[in-house]
Amino acid sequence: MSDFEIRRATADDLPAIVAMLADDPLGARRETPEDPAPYRAAFAAIDADPHQQLIVAVRGDRPIGTLQLTVIPGLSRRGARRALVEAVRVHADERGKGLGSRLMRWALAEARRLDCVLLQLSSDATRMDAHRFYERLGFEASHLGFKYHF
Repeated sequence: MSDFEIRRATADDLPAIVAMLADDPLGARRETPEDPAPYRAAFAAIDADPHQQLIVAVRGDRPIGTLQLTVIPGLSRRGARRALVEAVRVHADERGKGLGSRLMRWALAEARRLDCVLLQLSSDATRMDAHRFYERLGFEASHLGFKYHF
């Protein structure tokens, strides 16, 4: 599984990224790939923010995985920086081959390189397979998360 590269996403990668976000029961309810405008606006904001990295794993010219890494400066933990990973997705054709693990190891290494004291993520409570995946990588289910929807 070394025939791919991990790099920053470009605007040309957006259709493939959005398709991966929409390719599961939860994503299918909240994503609208047929309307690219909000994704283009979000990409521009992410790309302009030095604390954000939208990443793709690419084989040839085809994005096959993605994640977003955010560095959060903070006061707690003696002014520590923490990293947040979101929107981890692997193309359906590529699942079960180790790509997700490679993406997460990249995120862990990048967070260390950026002097973060921890990498955190949230996962929908219904995604039991994802929970087992993160636990195998050494993540702990240490907190209870809450959301307020507008």
